[in-house]
Amino acid sequence: QVSLMESGGGSVQAGGSLRLSCRAPAATYRTYCMAWFRQAPGKERELIAAIDTVGRTTYAESVKGRFTISRDKTKDNLFLQMEDVKDDDTAVYYCAADRNDYCRVVTSPTLANYFWGQGTRVTVSA
Repeated sequence: QVSLMESGGGSVQAGGSLRLSCRAPAATYRTYCMAWFRQAPGKERELIAAIDTVGRTTYAESVKGRFTISRDKTKDNLFLQMEDVKDDDTAVYYCAADRNDYCRVVTSPTLANYFWGQGTRVTVSA
């Protein structure tokens, strides 16, 4: 089991910015590729960004060019920098450790093979 704790969610106006954080033991980032998912009301959980153990990143088309996944130097934190947010970005955002070893954004990830945080809610208002 891996302990993941997200923070940074809240309300933001459309066009604004928000940074989400995920705290995990440093060893987590050496062992697992990491990802951010989101789940909007009434929709399936969506994989939106992934980072591998050497820092390579991939993104879903829905967020490419607006969101950035990164780790800090100590590797205790994973971030999702959200820019130019839109109404469709309203969702609960989840940090996840990837036991599948996809290490990239894929269309139909096997959700059971991720360790999950509890989620942090982001609400975008007009």
